[in-house]
Amino acid sequence: MTRFRSAAGALLAALVLLSACSGYPRAASGPEGVAPNTSSESEQVMVMLAPAPPFVWTRATRELEQMYGLRTIYSWTLGSLGEQCVVFEVPRGRSAQDVLPRLASDPRVGSAQPIETYTTQAGEADPYAKLQHGAQTLRLEQAHRWATGKGVRVAVVDTGVDLDHPDLRGRIAVARNFVDRGEQTFTTDVHGTAVAGLIAASAGNEIGIVGVAPEAEIWALKACWQQPPGAREAVCNSYTLAKALDFAIVQKAQVLNMSLAGPKDPLLARLLGTALSRGIIVVAADGGDERHSFPASLDGVLGVLGSDDLKGGIQTPPGGKPTAALAAPAVDVLTTVPRGSYDFFSGSSMAAAQVAGVAALLLEKDPRLTPDRLAGLIRKTAHPIAGTGNPHTVSQVDACAALASVTGGECR
Repeated sequence: MTRFRSAAGALLAALVLLSACSGYPRAASGPEGVAPNTSSESEQVMVMLAPAPPFVWTRATRELEQMYGLRTIYSWTLGSLGEQCVVFEVPRGRSAQDVLPRLASDPRVGSAQPIETYTTQAGEADPYAKLQHGAQTLRLEQAHRWATGKGVRVAVVDTGVDLDHPDLRGRIAVARNFVDRGEQTFTTDVHGTAVAGLIAASAGNEIGIVGVAPEAEIWALKACWQQPPGAREAVCNSYTLAKALDFAIVQKAQVLNMSLAGPKDPLLARLLGTALSRGIIVVAADGGDERHSFPASLDGVLGVLGSDDLKGGIQTPPGGKPTAALAAPAVDVLTTVPRGSYDFFSGSSMAAAQVAGVAALLLEKDPRLTPDRLAGLIRKTAHPIAGTGNPHTVSQVDACAALASVTGGECR
């Protein structure tokens, strides 16, 4: 294993010391406090139990197992909601869809739902800064006259991050793993490292690139795993994401970045609603069509499309119907990758990361900004992209203009 400097090594060691969840005993598969992802998700259901003492949750879980022939895969307390979440495995020969209606009508159950799958939205004074055309489009150099995101807590809900990357040293304040055996690849995960670099790569260190908010604090919350191993692409599911979101809410993150997209999910919607109600800014990548636009499509979330700032226009799949009205550069974006390297990426994952950085800049200047007010500032100062008026106009985010609206300064 690569030797890490003391700070990075301490963070990595913390990955195996996750706090145990109160309530039901540890899962049969996967380490305590870490949601497993090894079973077939098509044969699992997720149940929420209303606020109650732990012994009530334990009894209800066992009764549900016996009545419906289920097996508990994992159970934990969502501190932000005060409820217990239980993942059950459906018996072989039966489908989750057969069991869900019966569970939903059971008086012991608050809600029951399938486990959805989400995918990350990426494809293919600092020496590489001149290659960052997206930074020029966002007018970051001018914006950094007023703010660098200093001290703003940005939770990156993604894969793991290279904690010892030269451009990320000192930027990763928290590292947590919510995926079964995810600590094994945490520091070599590609997608989360790329996202973290776009948000907070150090400025003026004579190395690599500069992030949108180079003095922000990154919370690397691993809820996704690379698929296949070593790939840029990654997947997540309802309960790994739920654990990471709950942690971010309870620990009072200020910005939540979700560079991923998938179908609507009721539990994740509740958690994100709780985050927004507590003043946390939520930024998400738009998947480019209505079926894969969650959580970008959720009311209050800053959904972001990818733009081609070199040739113009936006990135959407053939026949796609994007729901987001904001965009940021997402074609051949240079960023950090594991083992101290750099590479070019494309996709709305990169766009969302940059807008999360812009949110951190704004919060540094005015920590009182609510999600609605901050979103309004970004939208008001963005520039319409030609040819995107059908069905709605998409606008390019302008970091300098957004900061100028808060500071009263001018972009030059």
